[in-house]
Amino acid sequence: MDGLNCPANLLIVSDLDFTMVDHDDPENLALLRFNALWEAYYRHNSLLVYSTGRSFTFYKELRKQKPLLTPDITITSVGTEITYGESMVPDERWKQCLDHNWNRETVMEETAKFPELTLQSERDQGPHKVSFHLEKGNASKVMEAISKCLEKRGLDVKIIYSFGIALDILPQAAGKGQALEYLLEKLTAGGLRPLNTLVCGDSGNDAELFTVPEVYGVLVSNAQEELVKWYAENARGNAQIIHATERCAAGIMQAIVNFSLGPNVSPRDISDSMFKRKNLSPGHEVVMFYLFYERWRRGEVQNSEQYIQMLRSIFHPTGKFLHPSGADQPMHQSIDTLVSLFGDKRGVDFHVWVDRVSSAETSLGSWLVNFDKWESSGEICIVI
Repeated sequence: MDGLNCPANLLIVSDLDFTMVDHDDPENLALLRFNALWEAYYRHNSLLVYSTGRSFTFYKELRKQKPLLTPDITITSVGTEITYGESMVPDERWKQCLDHNWNRETVMEETAKFPELTLQSERDQGPHKVSFHLEKGNASKVMEAISKCLEKRGLDVKIIYSFGIALDILPQAAGKGQALEYLLEKLTAGGLRPLNTLVCGDSGNDAELFTVPEVYGVLVSNAQEELVKWYAENARGNAQIIHATERCAAGIMQAIVNFSLGPNVSPRDISDSMFKRKNLSPGHEVVMFYLFYERWRRGEVQNSEQYIQMLRSIFHPTGKFLHPSGADQPMHQSIDTLVSLFGDKRGVDFHVWVDRVSSAETSLGSWLVNFDKWESSGEICIVI
């Protein structure tokens, strides 16, 4: 948020598991489509927020497993932890807000009286979050009893049930919705409230996101039963909340066009997109170049000298690729190297994506563009 000097055009707040990330999509195709869309059109003037039930530790593990972009803000442990930027600097004021009428030790004492509860792993817990497994058939009765017990002990808590198995006990001030309201208030105080906000979810712990005033919302098509029920009872007929017909990240892109929030066609959905140029930004150029690079190495485009000549015509003769090590190489030399790599990844689960694309005009028509480039071959991911 510190890098913003004007309101974001779009703030996307998305859950991760089975919302942004489709664990039933082994090639992560929808996620890669969203990545290309975001870096090409939105990174420079919008904000990406991940809001997940995962603990900080489990969130970092997911980042190693899936091609997730670096968010501007991360909300973990069902809205009880907020961090900023790549270095994930914690919001200490938010922690202080959650201390009111909260005592973790008391929660542990009272919940120990319920044999129906099975404590989740230590890595699922947090200073302001106690998590259990609870069978669906017992959920309503147990949740009501716990609430009464903790109220008698003087605690003001929130109990959230998700996925038909997971029960989280949080301070009343916590939750994904409250964390988002806190962020919006913080941005507003700095004169940076986003022009539009889109929230995205699939399970019960996402329901609060859709209650934040003035936001657009999308339930992905694969949303869990408890969220679909909430939608039917509370939001059906609300034009600002839709139940998408597409799964996960594809559903998010569907919502972008449904609410007219900006471009929603990913460069990955355009054949030969490297050469379909129309007033493109430097970030868009980078996205399209590496998409062509991926397709070239997978042998999915024609091995044509015409393509190579078109690449040479696109990039200025004096353009250079500067490696983080400090070594530089003329872009035309890099293009010459590309010729020999045609089809070397044919039949391999090979994908390329860029992250954190930023640019600055150094002189008229000349740009310095910084980004992380990732390559994956099967389960191996490397950043260059």
